[in-house]
Amino acid sequence: MINRTLVRTKVILTLFAYFQDAEKTKHSAEKELLHSFSDTYNLYFLLLELINQLTASAQLKIDEGKEKAQALHIDYNPNPRFVNNRFAEQVFENRQLRHYTEEQKLSWNTVPDSIDLILKQIFDSDIYKEYMNQQESSYDADKTLWRKIFTFILPDNPNLENALDELEVVLDGSCWTSDMNVVMSYVVKTIKRFKEDNGADQQLLEMFDHEEELDFAKQLLRQTIDHSDEYEKLIGQKLKNWDADRIAFMDMIIMKTALAELFSFPDIAVQITINEYLDIAREYSTENSPQFINGLLDEIIKEQTKQGNMLKGLTLKD
Repeated sequence: MINRTLVRTKVILTLFAYFQDAEKTKHSAEKELLHSFSDTYNLYFLLLELINQLTASAQLKIDEGKEKAQALHIDYNPNPRFVNNRFAEQVFENRQLRHYTEEQKLSWNTVPDSIDLILKQIFDSDIYKEYMNQQESSYDADKTLWRKIFTFILPDNPNLENALDELEVVLDGSCWTSDMNVVMSYVVKTIKRFKEDNGADQQLLEMFDHEEELDFAKQLLRQTIDHSDEYEKLIGQKLKNWDADRIAFMDMIIMKTALAELFSFPDIAVQITINEYLDIAREYSTENSPQFINGLLDEIIKEQTKQGNMLKGLTLKD
């Protein structure tokens, strides 16, 4: 699930905290990095569990409506298609999801108001209305409904953000609102993979796409910390009429980490490395940061090429 793009972001954020706290050690930084990966994985399961919570809340509203109608002696015939959604039932029965959420104590029970607001948004949407008005029922249609909900209704949803803000405190999570849309894309990927025949044994995503990603994360963090002074010196040599202390703190962290990757991972193309860190700069630093970082790194690359050195795997020289 967690790929190198997300790994780089997590490493940057961990280093940002590390270099601001003189008491932090490389070991504690690595521990925080691993914890951030676990938090992201918890969010993945929490968002899958949201399917169950919204379905249960919808069923509760039907039950309450029936009780009220019975008391008033009036007819009440709600359309049960949403609560009888076969894909949602399969998610509820998923053994991996059940085990993980119970083990980690992940639940939406403490944010009922936010759940009601999200459910109302779904009920008011054209996606829901079109689904409820379909003549024929099918597993594919049921699955498509939830794929559309996670694609068009839940991303950047303020009610969901508020719920996750509260849950971060209750469930000791972190970065859930900032990771929300990225992790939601993994949920959509998971929904697409579901097959009715797999029943409760449908496989969910593993924490990392590949085992190497964890090694990549640890090495990237260690290399940036171990060679921080060298990278800062290299950056300082390319500054024109600028003092290194005047560079935005996040920009310096991004450039140091980019250099760590350029010098330590010969299997990754230079342009891929540059593009990845420019994207991080666009997301987490100033408006002018991408252009500034790109220009400075480009000068370093040109210098190393001019000296006849291959940038990848190169050992920095004084």
